[in-house]
Amino acid sequence: MTISGETSLAGSHAAEELASEIQQAAEQIRRERQSKRAKQQAQQAQHDAVEAALTRSDTRRSAGSGSGKDDVVLVGNLIGEGHVNYVLMYNMLTGIRVGVSRCQAKMKRALSPEDFSAAHKMSFDIIGNELTPSAKYDFKFKDYAPWVFRSLREEVFHLDPADYLLSLTAKYILSELGSPGKSGSFFYFSRDYRFIIKTIRHAEHKFLLSILEKYYQHVQSNPHTLISRFYGLHRVKLPRGRKIHFVIMNNLFPPHRDIHETYDLKGSTVGREYPEDRARENPRAVLKDLNWINRGKMLELGPEKRALLTEQLRRDAEFLKSISVMDYSLLVGIHNMRRGNRDNVRKNTLKVFSPDIPRSHRKSVSTKGAIQTDPAIIRRAMRNSETKRLGEGKNPIKLPDEHTGDDNRAHFVFYQDEGGLRATDDNNDPQDTIYYLGIIDILTPWNAVKKLEGIWKGLSADRHKISPVPPTDYSKRFFDFMKAIMRGGEGGAKFKPE
Repeated sequence: MTISGETSLAGSHAAEELASEIQQAAEQIRRERQSKRAKQQAQQAQHDAVEAALTRSDTRRSAGSGSGKDDVVLVGNLIGEGHVNYVLMYNMLTGIRVGVSRCQAKMKRALSPEDFSAAHKMSFDIIGNELTPSAKYDFKFKDYAPWVFRSLREEVFHLDPADYLLSLTAKYILSELGSPGKSGSFFYFSRDYRFIIKTIRHAEHKFLLSILEKYYQHVQSNPHTLISRFYGLHRVKLPRGRKIHFVIMNNLFPPHRDIHETYDLKGSTVGREYPEDRARENPRAVLKDLNWINRGKMLELGPEKRALLTEQLRRDAEFLKSISVMDYSLLVGIHNMRRGNRDNVRKNTLKVFSPDIPRSHRKSVSTKGAIQTDPAIIRRAMRNSETKRLGEGKNPIKLPDEHTGDDNRAHFVFYQDEGGLRATDDNNDPQDTIYYLGIIDILTPWNAVKKLEGIWKGLSADRHKISPVPPTDYSKRFFDFMKAIMRGGEGGAKFKPE
């Protein structure tokens, strides 16, 4: 055999040995993968069994309490874990708690132009990480203009930061209006009924950001404004869900007084009537302009309060005209002091959710083989939490029977009489009615859609009395109507369609 032949034979043996080693390594990897897959399947089967047992337990508990009075709410829907909006509600409050706390923890500073367009993103999951605590669900949260809204809350609206967070997130809210509003928005109440979380469309979110600097300047120079008070603008998104934008606002109606009549007044009278026969069956319906006129209602205010209200309405209407919006309205809630709180609406409408939040389990840089946190433990703690009616539990929330003065309303002229504006006679002496007033729905700009709507409605009705009219006309009509329906005014009859 030649040297070249020996070399060839040695190379062949080496190649065979390499191929054998590769095959053995591949088989070893295959066995490890199969073992790992079998272990994961066993763990998943055990986890599914635990989840199924928990579900059966929840079902039995729900069935056992389903016939009780505690599951009945007079106004609004109880949001349990099976409710379509439960996950949304939970993620909203978790994001608010972390986002607002993070901003509040920093030293106060002057606002810059960039603050009005800033946005901070956060990601949450069931384990948690160095930046965010553990959460029940995976979701993303976006906090818009946090420094601007912090300044609005503290410096303009005189909200205590700790009080704000406690009201919203100390106990998770589980009360919403029975159906979405006309725009498709959902409304949620804070545990003490002071704040509203309202979902808004993407276009409304963009519009609010575009006018935020002007809004800030207006409320800063007009601390007694009647325009809705925005305390925060946020966005939440589930992994495979759509983006939900929402704002946090003041609840115009107080927690300590029943509202006996509610009106939504625009100064428009075409199609602006709630059927009176339905109103008799549903005394808490929101009535409209024609109901107000036909019932002969007036804002009973003496000269002093009438002058103050008229001037503030003029300033607010001018501002709304300057940002080219329309379709806003004056919401009027009426409390009859002689009737008082006999209906006891407040204690029967709100429910709260108080989850036993587990200790924050954060992801750590661990070595191979370290024990990982089991998500089922966290889920179990959440599942075992139960809803309680306001006033129940070890530390019941007391709804005051009288105005305690511990909120921010006392700072403002139109909210200082038991949280509202008390009626007065011609001598400015107090009467037995309290009005709760506020300008709402200010995020509808005059755009092409509204122009077409105005043209269409104008074909069959008086175009001066329909709702969609240009901002200048809308502002003037709104202000004229409000002046007319105050004591001493000519009344709203001239605004009725012929």
